[in-house]
Amino acid sequence: MTIPSCQLYLISPLDVGGDFPEQLQSALEAGPVAAFQFRVKDMEQDEAARLAQPLKEICDAHDVAFVVNDDVALAKRLGADGVHLGQGDDDLKDARAELGDQGQIGITCHDSRHLAMEAGEGGANYIAFGAFFPTETKETHHRPELDVLQWWSKMMEIPCVAIGGITPDNCRPLVDAGADFLAVSGSVWNDPKGPADAVRRFTAKLSAD
Repeated sequence: MTIPSCQLYLISPLDVGGDFPEQLQSALEAGPVAAFQFRVKDMEQDEAARLAQPLKEICDAHDVAFVVNDDVALAKRLGADGVHLGQGDDDLKDARAELGDQGQIGITCHDSRHLAMEAGEGGANYIAFGAFFPTETKETHHRPELDVLQWWSKMMEIPCVAIGGITPDNCRPLVDAGADFLAVSGSVWNDPKGPADAVRRFTAKLSAD
């Protein structure tokens, strides 16, 4: 299967218990996925690690990068491929010291070109812009325009991720503007036909180059 130039980056729902491992398995079997972000909140590290381990094993089996949201210590404990940091989370330099050169570190930059340049110059492996569309996954206060993706793709080699309310129906302009990855959550896990169907529809849109 040809890997499209813009790839899917799945973000977990907050509830990753119950049958979620089966949902993840079906999603990863449905089409190319570059990365999966484990995102839980207000949970003891031991419990988070217990829930994360089977999900990491599923990702490893499908050659999908396993990224931990906001928690460098948990990422290191799990042997995760990387960590994603918001502006209020651990310092990029400290995270790099903990995870080493091989750890993939992503940085949320909202709609700010300045923050994106700082992250890129500071050694981030990717930066994320958003939210491009209304989303219920998390509270957002920033709404970037498509031209920030165009600017970044011309300016920098470091990949950029578009995030926020992205669906198979609205994603194509982000791809055309230069997004390297689409970070999606609710539009996959809450799809009425199931995660696999959502991934297949995203794949069709992303493959239409």
